[in-house]
Amino acid sequence: MTNTETATAQQRRFFVRPMRSACAVFLLLFLCTASSAGAEVPEPLGAEIPEPLGAEIPKPLGTLIRQTCLDCHDGESAEGGLDLASLGFTLDDRELRDRWILIHDRIDAGEMPPDPTMLSDSNRQTLLKALNDAIAKADGVDLITNGRGPLRRLTREEYEQNLRDVLKLPLLDIRDMLPEDRVGHRFNKTATALDMSRVQLAAYLDAAEAALKQAMADGPKPPLVTKYRAVGIRLFTPKNTFGGPKAMFFAKDNKAVDAKELETLKDDSTLELALFRSAHWPYFGYPRGFVAKFPGEYRVRFSARAVMQTDGHQLQPATKPLPMTFRARKPSGPDVSGDVRGTGGIMDIQPKTAIYETTIQLLPTETFEYSLLGLPVPLARNVNGGPPTYRYPPFPEGGQPGVAFQWLEIEGPLPPESWPPPSHRVLFDDIGLEVTSKNPIDDAGRLLRRFVNLAAREPIPEQALVRFEQLIERRLKQGSPFSEAMLAGYKTFLCSSHFLYLREPSDPATGNIDQYAIASRLSHFLANTRPDPALMELATAGQLRDADTLRRETDRLISSPSFDRFVENFTDYWLDLRNIRRDEADIRLHPEYRFDDYLVESMERETRAFFTAMIRDNLSAGVLVDADFVYANDRLALHYALDPLSGSQLQKVLLPDDSPYGGLLTQAAIMKVTANGTSTSPVIRGAWIMERLLGQPPPPPPTSIPAVEPDIRGARTIRELLALHTKSDSCAGCHARFDPIGFALENFDVLGGWRIRYRGTEKHFENTVPVTGIDRAGHDFAYTLAEPVDASGQLLDGRRFRDIHKLKALLASNTRQLAGNLLHQFTLYSTGTPVRFSDRAEIESILDACESDGYRVRDLIHSLVQSRIFLGKDGCR
Repeated sequence: MTNTETATAQQRRFFVRPMRSACAVFLLLFLCTASSAGAEVPEPLGAEIPEPLGAEIPKPLGTLIRQTCLDCHDGESAEGGLDLASLGFTLDDRELRDRWILIHDRIDAGEMPPDPTMLSDSNRQTLLKALNDAIAKADGVDLITNGRGPLRRLTREEYEQNLRDVLKLPLLDIRDMLPEDRVGHRFNKTATALDMSRVQLAAYLDAAEAALKQAMADGPKPPLVTKYRAVGIRLFTPKNTFGGPKAMFFAKDNKAVDAKELETLKDDSTLELALFRSAHWPYFGYPRGFVAKFPGEYRVRFSARAVMQTDGHQLQPATKPLPMTFRARKPSGPDVSGDVRGTGGIMDIQPKTAIYETTIQLLPTETFEYSLLGLPVPLARNVNGGPPTYRYPPFPEGGQPGVAFQWLEIEGPLPPESWPPPSHRVLFDDIGLEVTSKNPIDDAGRLLRRFVNLAAREPIPEQALVRFEQLIERRLKQGSPFSEAMLAGYKTFLCSSHFLYLREPSDPATGNIDQYAIASRLSHFLANTRPDPALMELATAGQLRDADTLRRETDRLISSPSFDRFVENFTDYWLDLRNIRRDEADIRLHPEYRFDDYLVESMERETRAFFTAMIRDNLSAGVLVDADFVYANDRLALHYALDPLSGSQLQKVLLPDDSPYGGLLTQAAIMKVTANGTSTSPVIRGAWIMERLLGQPPPPPPTSIPAVEPDIRGARTIRELLALHTKSDSCAGCHARFDPIGFALENFDVLGGWRIRYRGTEKHFENTVPVTGIDRAGHDFAYTLAEPVDASGQLLDGRRFRDIHKLKALLASNTRQLAGNLLHQFTLYSTGTPVRFSDRAEIESILDACESDGYRVRDLIHSLVQSRIFLGKDGCR
């Protein structure tokens, strides 16, 4: 948590207090604000006005504090930590201004005063206007003087992508050499959280050096290309099948070949490798005898068909395709840990034999294993104290799906189109492979300026270049080789503020410097990297404050492949998708999800595809909570109880009228990141939805009150437990904000599957139904169906709902709120600074402009990009 977030949390806790405290703050606010705005201030109860408590506090305010508040709110023992005697109205103080902004927002939301009859509508509006004017004026002065926020450092993902683009190394991997970026306001692009320490700078220097060395040609010729072909038993190693004979075997003429016969047929090209299990550590199986010697891309071609295994290890043609990919890993056994990662993309293997081709990425000493998706993962089990054995789960009706491979070819690393590679020429131009110079001082100056021109996102002043040039010259005089001296200068530039930080667009009068700042802001917003040549040309020509030009460039970036990086990073933080694999499903209560990585991956892809469509198809912000479609593949169709689909690719599917799905609100990925793998919590889900989708973050829970732990035995429902927890008024008032939304989502289990009853671990409770079976690992399971789910509730404003369908209708009725929150998220992500108080009027203007067409998401982005918030002074022309 950042200091800013901590302060905000403390300020929110400040407002969770008994009615007397809230009244005191309200009266304090009303008189102080009215006085500041020049409005008439009524004298309290006809009392004479004594002297104020402090020089900065208006006189009526001091009177009110003396008469009504100081008994409870004075000094270190002030109730609720609110010392009204020291609360001033000096709004040029940022911390004090932030506190008054919170007070303003509580009044605007109708939460202060706690008794609505204490303040008439007209007086409330008068108060809000006076306070709004005073705060906006002070915040506007601060913005003009100091800018919207501090300079923003590149995140480590942005730094890596900038280096990839500059050095022409699309596979460069240096992100994990850098410390993880701190998160502020839920994003990793918040400027105040992106600090720079000596430790971080050292890491950036190391990462830049590693990237530069990788960019240099490492020999007179590219690495030797290896070609490998596997047939017969060479298709798979080891001999241990890790799952029993049903998980893997070699077949000939659609029948399994026994071990003795296999020895005589080991090079028979008609042998097929038949696999019927998903890859999972420590399982491994890969082509025998292949290990990569050099890093890079490798082309893999193979012949395969989707099959069904029936009794007696017989093969039959499958009725539908089966998805698979490859996983890069070390060729080691289950007792050796190591990095295992998917590579090559997902391919749907069809029932008819066909040739498939993909490109995988390998590091030295790595190989790759077959990774079939959505199949069982038999694990060893001990029965009655005996040796470990495998039990393959019962076959589904018609047989067990799998893939039969006929042959496989590998070629790589794939060479660059020319040698030396483009990355080498970025560093040394036409000097060649032998990086030497007859005129090192002259060549150093020329190469440095050329490199900086390629790497910088805006023109660099000559006086700045001289410092880098002097560094190179010192290295040369010290006897360093020419290449090392040049790399030292390049590395220093890549770790300087010219490269590490993004400039804030400021004043159009500054000319092209302002234009380059706009180009960088736009590209790091929608592509997570530096401006491409087309955008740089427009900046150089001074055209990026032209509304039509800016709109075309925004549309171009949204349509480009690089937009996927925006979608991934934005949803990773806004929707917590980076944590989707954090908690595995509890195998006691949810055995059907054991090792179902394909489902989790499909869930993640669905949410990213849905969000992409929200922007590219310019959908209404209302689809955040409800839509008549989902993006689904074969696995998600089963998970969502839809008609069967074929293949791993996501398809837009219209939903039946009675489906509880549709909209971001009920997607499986959202349900998973808001659960812990064992149970669901209306508190966690409700608070998450209120903050992430509705823009109404609840106050943090009191540290002295423990969280409610669900009863996984099945004895009590979470609703019953929360009813006990919220008996006190202080707890009930807060929980009434978010618990109802969480209750509406209780029909969705820890992975978003539909349920009508809770599950438990103990069967002796009344009204439970035992359920037993064999899971995907071949292990027995047993749980109970416990109490039915009650998804009804009442929102804070009194509106009731009976289920998720009704709640969706209630939330969708306020599309402006959904659009406003989304606009706030885009603002923070694109500028590095949250919406300031003085920005609010422009945010409302953007919403007004988008209202007539239903608050469409792409329109929101266009309006933001052309606003003063994004462009700085004067906005678009």
